[in-house]
Amino acid sequence: MAHQSTSVFPETFLWGVATAAHQVEGNNVNSDTWLFENVEDTAFAEPSGDAMDHYHRFREDIALISSLGLTSYRLSIEWSRIEPARGLFSKAELAHYREVLQCCRDTGLKTIVTLHHFTSPIWLLAQGGWESPETPSLFARYCARVVEEMGDLMDYVCTMNEPNLAWFLADVGATSRNASDRAEDPMFRSVAKALGVEPAFLAQFQFAATERAFDVKLAAHKAAVDAVHAIRPDLPAGWTLVGSPFKAAPGGEERAAAAREEICDRFYRASAGDDFVGIQTYSRSWYGADGPVDPPAGVELTQRGEEFYPEAIEESLRAAWDQSGISLFVTENGIASEDDEQRERFLDRAVAGVGRCVRDGIPVLGYTCWSAFDNFEWVFGYGPKYGIISVDRETQRRTVKPSATHLGRIARCNGACVELGDAR
Repeated sequence: MAHQSTSVFPETFLWGVATAAHQVEGNNVNSDTWLFENVEDTAFAEPSGDAMDHYHRFREDIALISSLGLTSYRLSIEWSRIEPARGLFSKAELAHYREVLQCCRDTGLKTIVTLHHFTSPIWLLAQGGWESPETPSLFARYCARVVEEMGDLMDYVCTMNEPNLAWFLADVGATSRNASDRAEDPMFRSVAKALGVEPAFLAQFQFAATERAFDVKLAAHKAAVDAVHAIRPDLPAGWTLVGSPFKAAPGGEERAAAAREEICDRFYRASAGDDFVGIQTYSRSWYGADGPVDPPAGVELTQRGEEFYPEAIEESLRAAWDQSGISLFVTENGIASEDDEQRERFLDRAVAGVGRCVRDGIPVLGYTCWSAFDNFEWVFGYGPKYGIISVDRETQRRTVKPSATHLGRIARCNGACVELGDAR
């Protein structure tokens, strides 16, 4: 890292890490994702199980994050714990999450709170999930209850995480844009059998890529923002989106442009009027004439086989700013890698790109690395290593990686120790 005399980042800029409840807490048994993980014919590599046991170990985990020199923690609150049955709100779970947020406050960490990070209560899935016209009002009711109980301990609120991911998954063949196709998926058939419904009825948040799902997710987000602001008008609220530069291979220009519009641009535009939009980028996406293609031969790859391209976050921020015109927040950025030196190189170049955006007058509120821990990565299980802290899942022992110390140094110098340079 080179040293600059001053930082382009404002003094209020937040440096942090992120987790999501289902990925770290463990035993989230009332969630739809737990059901999907544990049915016959599941597409999940393994169940989440005890995960990192963050539910019980949050105090030491938060203290560890704070000790690195970071200033913020993005975490999520689990709807299926708060409202395990429709209309039944758990006072014990509300008290638990208030304790978590109070712990952040006590250790000096600002909180970026996500109210829905992919997982929903099983009862919501059973009544139509993210294609049901009832869902926006039910979601807003849940959000209002949470903010009433602990909104005084929140610094930023993200209503939902990556509502646009499903269209990304549809492009790579991991889900469908047609609800009727769910009947052809063995995992969906197994879940439908367990719930006594038809597979087409199962609009799970991550996998729902129909146009009805777009309408329901957007309506739920807007209703949630209104609910938050009705209680705490001063609490900044937005959602987080998958951001990606779409790069055309020869002949792929038209297909890349169409993907950019469907997956990102229309969601960026829909963010207008919010207090901010969270941008979550890991690499760039290559498109040929028929859809997604592999990165060019010979480029550096991550553990997941994605192109090592830290500048993707800068390109995503610029695209989001062009389309939305509102404040931005890097709510996830990182790589899956067993090579921590590769992660450090990624962080330097990614932060430099964010700094160039700030230098150019784009209002970026903070940088959040995904993730705090090597945790459960959805259908991929525990294989991909995104964390700056490793976890021995037999002993639950945490070990700080050099990249965590590296990110802490960047936070302590407020980015002044990173050479911005020019865009690649």
